[in-house]
Amino acid sequence: MKISYFSLDEEWTWKRILIVQDRGEPVDIMQPMRVGEGSPRLGLLRDLSVDLAAKAASFRASLPSEIQAALAHLVRAMNCYYSNLIEGHDIHPIDIERALNNDFSDNPEQRDLQLEARAHIAVQEWIDAGGLSGRAHTVAGLSEIHARFCENLPESLLWVEMPESRERVRVEPGLPRTRDVQVGRHVAVSPGAVPRFLEHFEHCYANLGRSDAIIAVAAAHHRFVWIHPFLDGNGRTARLMSHAMLLETLDTGGVWSVARGLGRTAQDYKRHLAACDLPRRNDLDGRGALSEEELAAFTAYFLKTCIDQVDFMTSLVEPTRFRTRIHRWIEEEAALGKLPAKAGTIIDAILYRGELPRGELESVVGTGDRQARRVAATLLDLGVLVSESSRAPLRLAFPATLASRWMPGLFPDKD
Repeated sequence: MKISYFSLDEEWTWKRILIVQDRGEPVDIMQPMRVGEGSPRLGLLRDLSVDLAAKAASFRASLPSEIQAALAHLVRAMNCYYSNLIEGHDIHPIDIERALNNDFSDNPEQRDLQLEARAHIAVQEWIDAGGLSGRAHTVAGLSEIHARFCENLPESLLWVEMPESRERVRVEPGLPRTRDVQVGRHVAVSPGAVPRFLEHFEHCYANLGRSDAIIAVAAAHHRFVWIHPFLDGNGRTARLMSHAMLLETLDTGGVWSVARGLGRTAQDYKRHLAACDLPRRNDLDGRGALSEEELAAFTAYFLKTCIDQVDFMTSLVEPTRFRTRIHRWIEEEAALGKLPAKAGTIIDAILYRGELPRGELESVVGTGDRQARRVAATLLDLGVLVSESSRAPLRLAFPATLASRWMPGLFPDKD
């Protein structure tokens, strides 16, 4: 797939932007870009960043690498669900998982939402694989997020109706808007000014120390949507950017996501974003044009939300409780004749070691080779185990269909 995206050093893009209106807004109207050293809240924010870094590192270290990969796969579906839900697009992770397996709904609207979810997950998978390493805050990186997402959207989701004129305008993947936009009470900068503001954005979030970089994720999140570079898709681009920045600064491994917390507290999330648009109140509210106090409040909310999500995921995969939930499911399925009783032995071995070579199946199960292979085949058919080939080791999977049993609360049950 050919990706076309906006880059500051591409002359043709500059020429395209120069023909649209630039009202000459100075980039200083976006200040402050970060919570300043003089802010009375900075100490709290630094404490939160240290707490988040410690908990994120401890959680990832507790997981075997193979379990991390399986969990990251499920987290991508969860992240996609909550990020799209914030935008009013409700597509359950079970239906998202079906889309990843090319199993689409006959309902055109539902199918389009499945395609949208698949596009979102493809971008996050690219990010998790290091596709944005060192570039999440850059103009080119942000544009590529948007382009990769939009390039795979169904045509019906690439059109936006302008509020006043009712004119339908097509979103151009990866390219900045050429029209004025208003989000709530906030009138974004003129389209011709977008390159200047993005260039300033890139400069302000480059080369930060680790603690400052963690704290700055929230500020970058708001300032990006404040610029509103694209005609549509800015919220999801911002959340994917934040995911990428946290992935890099905290080495998260993609095993937790702030989007779940933002989606579950969507009213607070949107209220904080709107409050960050407010002008500076007085001399005690920073030195920029926008309220530093509100930016600090949003940053505290954002970091606490991250910590809450790390704590939640840590509690979900706590070994004893996680194993108990899986074994309870195995017992119930075995009682119904849907699963061999020895299935738990295989899963226990994989939970302990991360993966299980097929040559060790017989000794682990304690039966003949044929019976051991039959138990493994049943688990593979259910999507509980995965393997890269018929001879490759067996690894645990986290199918969305079993999330309500294995990882309750990760997302709502499907009706």
